[in-house]
Amino acid sequence: MYIIVAIVILVVFFLSAAIRILNEYERGVIFRLGRVISAKGPGLILLIPIVDKMVRVSLRLLVLDVDPQDVITRDNVSVKVNAVIYFRVIDSVKAIIEVENYQYAMSQLAQTTLRSVCGQAELDELLSAREKINSQLQEILDTHTDPWGIKVATVELKHIDLPHEMQRAMAKQAEAERERRAKVINAEGEYQAAAKLAQAAGIISEHPMALQLRYLQTMREISSEQNTTTIFPFPMDLVTPLIGLMNKKFFEKEGN
Repeated sequence: MYIIVAIVILVVFFLSAAIRILNEYERGVIFRLGRVISAKGPGLILLIPIVDKMVRVSLRLLVLDVDPQDVITRDNVSVKVNAVIYFRVIDSVKAIIEVENYQYAMSQLAQTTLRSVCGQAELDELLSAREKINSQLQEILDTHTDPWGIKVATVELKHIDLPHEMQRAMAKQAEAERERRAKVINAEGEYQAAAKLAQAAGIISEHPMALQLRYLQTMREISSEQNTTTIFPFPMDLVTPLIGLMNKKFFEKEGN
């Protein structure tokens, strides 16, 4: 009886030590007496108890939130920058044997790279050219982690914390820029209006009757309002000969 119980216990122990089940997104790196044999999975994996050892590796996309880093930009502005990194293991064997802890190694490499790349850029570039900075970070990290069997998919700058005095200075700069644009737009409007008036004056000088039509239109607009005063335009064609005659008599009198 005791022998049967001992046999059952040994069989259960053997099966628990020999059988492993891996999910679709997992791979198992098999070590036999300390030597890597291969990466297996997914599904049912049979191991030799005591002789074989398996390390699970997830092939899913991993997200790493990089802690905020103190950075001094190229134009000597102190900022805090953090980022988020998306990466995955593409070679499970390299990820286990080339680096002790690939997630911790990725975190440390990301922090140093973030400080280095952001320190080479100016503040305006950090704020306006994030896509360029992201591409540089992604390229550098992907190059360094390729021997580890890791592929960096995306790197995104998450937040840039500016000093309060810099925020106030940027707010003043933005306000001044808006005022400048408003003045430029106003000046352009005045210029266009003056150009249109000059064109209208040229047309009226070529067609004197157009001025009379404008007089009539103005009178109609005045009459449509509730006004007590009505203005009647006097044709300048009638006044011009009279003024010329008066000037002629004046000069004759002065000559005498």
